[in-house]
Amino acid sequence: MSKIYHHPVQIYYEDTDHSGVVYHPNFLKYFERAREHVIDSDKLATLWNDHGLGFAVYKANMIFQDGVEFAEICDIRTSFTLDGKYKTLWRQEVWRPDASRAAVIGDIEMVCLDKEKRLQPVPADILASMMAD
Repeated sequence: MSKIYHHPVQIYYEDTDHSGVVYHPNFLKYFERAREHVIDSDKLATLWNDHGLGFAVYKANMIFQDGVEFAEICDIRTSFTLDGKYKTLWRQEVWRPDASRAAVIGDIEMVCLDKEKRLQPVPADILASMMAD
């Protein structure tokens, strides 16, 4: 398992429903942003543009334990592990300020694909750079 990466997310009014609580699909966006910071945007662009490889969500499971509200700044805690040569498993948690447990837990499975959507091994240099941080 990798180290735990931290990514702050400001909760905007547009992220919430009529009651001021985050609309549940928005957590997938927060998780995506946090993963992009772990891998690095420039590396993802180079991987796609120069090598025709990218990552896609294969499976996502989420547990909602607490509501997250407008104006909070939450900590998205992310860790990952390699599961075979094609897939990475990500544990992502949304932590509210001063919370004693995660508000939302996401277990995300990502696969590496080429432009024809065929499985490809996760590039060793990408994995190495993610583990080095």
